[in-house]
Amino acid sequence: MPRELLTTDIRGQLILLGTGTSVGVPSIGCPCEVCGSTDSHDKRTRCAALIGLPEGNLLIDTPPDLRQQLLRERVGIIHAVLFTHEHADHIFGLDDLRLFQFYLGHPVPLYCEPIVEQRIRKSFDYAFTDLEPTHAGAAPQLAFQQIGLEPFDLLGNHIQPVRLKHGPRFDVLGFRFGNVAYCTDTNDIPPESMARLEGLDVLIIDALRIRPHVTHFSLDEAIEVARRLKPKKTIFTHISHDLGHARTNAMLPSGMELGYDGQRIPLT
Repeated sequence: MPRELLTTDIRGQLILLGTGTSVGVPSIGCPCEVCGSTDSHDKRTRCAALIGLPEGNLLIDTPPDLRQQLLRERVGIIHAVLFTHEHADHIFGLDDLRLFQFYLGHPVPLYCEPIVEQRIRKSFDYAFTDLEPTHAGAAPQLAFQQIGLEPFDLLGNHIQPVRLKHGPRFDVLGFRFGNVAYCTDTNDIPPESMARLEGLDVLIIDALRIRPHVTHFSLDEAIEVARRLKPKKTIFTHISHDLGHARTNAMLPSGMELGYDGQRIPLT
């Protein structure tokens, strides 16, 4: 590990690294009001979260904007990664983990379901070849840890996976950390999963846009889920350019708000 690692102590906090949809906001070539907004809350990188746990920093997903996000938050080390699912906007920044193998002194642990591991091994096949590397750091060193729906302990914290549906073809995971839950990329929460989300202080949940979508909650659908679960606070994420930050927040029910990149939420 470097003598002086440039990083920030984020223990006890969940940081929304990115709150945007798969193409980000602003989206390329779009002339709409939100994409052209000067409000920093309307600048949304691809979805990820970072959690400061007692024994290290836990990253949820590795989006294509990961390097930019970690530099912005001045976080210089990741101790483990937890994956929600295998889609490109949630895994394609994985190569940015390459530095952490040197800081940790061992491969970066990746906690995921088997289908996510399969996608990562296929998409980043150069990290799993039997060929002798040309030099240290040529590829990320990664160590998979399989998870399912059973609770587990990681970095000094108890984690409860929550099954979510992401349209008709994909099962994904949300996660509960104490009384804070992170549930992105979903448009259906099965009854048994709703039971696992009761009694929350903070619910972070997918709310893509105003109109319905085949794989994501619309804003009204996400509001209805929050009304049923009754968390003390609801924060919406995976937001498209249909929803301007200030305008949307002004019309949301009390205790509900759009999340934004860099938002810090205390763990309870």
